[in-house]
Amino acid sequence: MSMPRTLTAVGFGLVAVLALGGCAATSDASDVEEPAASEDYYPVTVTDMAGNEVTIESADSVAITDNRFFQLAADWDLPVTVAPLDLFSPENPLKDSSEILNIGLHTEPDFEQIVAADPDLVVNGYRFSSEENAQGVKDAAPDAAFLDMTGPADQSADEFVVESITLLGEVFNRKAEADALVDDFHTALDEAKDAYDPEKTVMGLVTSGGEINYSNPTDGRGASIFFDLVGMTPALDAEGTTDHTGDNVSLEALAQANADYLLVLDRDAAVSEEGQTVVPALELITGSAALAKVPAVQNEAITVMPADYYLTEDVFAYVAVLNGLTELFESA
Repeated sequence: MSMPRTLTAVGFGLVAVLALGGCAATSDASDVEEPAASEDYYPVTVTDMAGNEVTIESADSVAITDNRFFQLAADWDLPVTVAPLDLFSPENPLKDSSEILNIGLHTEPDFEQIVAADPDLVVNGYRFSSEENAQGVKDAAPDAAFLDMTGPADQSADEFVVESITLLGEVFNRKAEADALVDDFHTALDEAKDAYDPEKTVMGLVTSGGEINYSNPTDGRGASIFFDLVGMTPALDAEGTTDHTGDNVSLEALAQANADYLLVLDRDAAVSEEGQTVVPALELITGSAALAKVPAVQNEAITVMPADYYLTEDVFAYVAVLNGLTELFESA
């Protein structure tokens, strides 16, 4: 689908892909649909993302620490009893749940909340994948089945999406929903690939603390995943880091790369505190005199990731960014 060549601030929001309501109650109990992860589904044995064989006896109380699956937990109505609510997107309906104990941030986790919840299943990963945090979670729930959602270091983003969603579909008896979500991801990816002209160059940026920083195409925060997924040609292929605020490269050097497209992670939009004044990424970039002659700026070919992307980084956010890239490429 083409769109007018206008400045594209892709405030996608999380995609509500799955409609997961149960059947309405009737006077005939036999007509009432049983919950997907019912008691008679377990025990089930799976292989987690780290290659460990895990037997899950029940999933009546779930601890989840990996932010890439918080929205999935909400959509699939999983029985989450403890999680780092401080890492949830404001758009997630579980964010303000009074029924979920809050572990807090991964920098100073309150493992006692896990002890209090006494979960029978733990879904652990990403910001809680460090040896210290992972062991803290295990120690707090020694009797729980522990799913390590950290895949191999050389695993591609599309492989991770497919394998992790498929795994959780098996764990929670949501196989059909998982397959549909994977299909949505593949569709969005294929459309972005088809729309992209590899002769056009792309640069990844991160705006943080009111500054415009560089996101390298290999492992930079935010954009690098999409360089790999779509096969985009970097406007600047300088080395960088995985730092969550991007790398400090002079605006003059960024301008000289003459990118045809800019893919931007607005970190400030996700982590700013209530009442704090932040300058939106588009305003920073289009208001920069140093970047004024960059083709992407002149042609208004700028895509900003969803405002909560830094918090979610999940399949829903991936689909949103891929759809935005498709629209951007088709408008060129």
